Amino acid sequence: MADFKLHDIESAPEGAKPFLENSRKNSGMIPGLHAVMAESPQVLEAYQKLHQLVLDNSFNNDETTVVWQTINVENACHYCVPAHTGIAKMMKVSDDIVNALRDETPLPSDKLEALRNFTLAVMRKQGNVSEEDLAAFFEAGYGNRQVLEVIMTLSQKVMSNYINHIAETPVDEPFKKFAWSKDQ
Repeated sequence: MADFKLHDIESAPEGAKPFLENSRKNSGMIPGLHAVMAESPQVLEAYQKLHQLVLDNSFNNDETTVVWQTINVENACHYCVPAHTGIAKMMKVSDDIVNALRDETPLPSDKLEALRNFTLAVMRKQGNVSEEDLAAFFEAGYGNRQVLEVIMTLSQKVMSNYINHIAETPVDEPFKKFAWSKDQ
């Protein structure tokens, strides 16, 4: 694999420094993913902006976690599944939801299960979802806005999942206790 540097404020390209400062301010640390992304200030900036937009979407914390973790698990991201497990706990998402997502077992509500199924359909069919996929999603109470927000969140997770695969980003210390692999 390629040898990616984990940048800190001092080693990062000039354009990435304010974004790493932002990471440190918001997280109390520089997450490894951000340290890798700092190699390209534009990638780090795009990721941070997209992350904020995802947090500001119409989904509640449980739903945002369902979309994030469904994508992370489907893409077998060794870094994002533990990180988003910790984030879900900070967001007060129940362990029932967190564990069902990590273990690919049924979620505690039909609505959340419909969200997971639709997210998987978008991923697996590369956006070419069927009328049945859409009907089931709409029947669960979601609308066109949420279709678009699933795609926006997928865009964010493609950036992080793929970068973590290629860079083999080490899991951050606070999230190591939530280690996960697809073959568990």
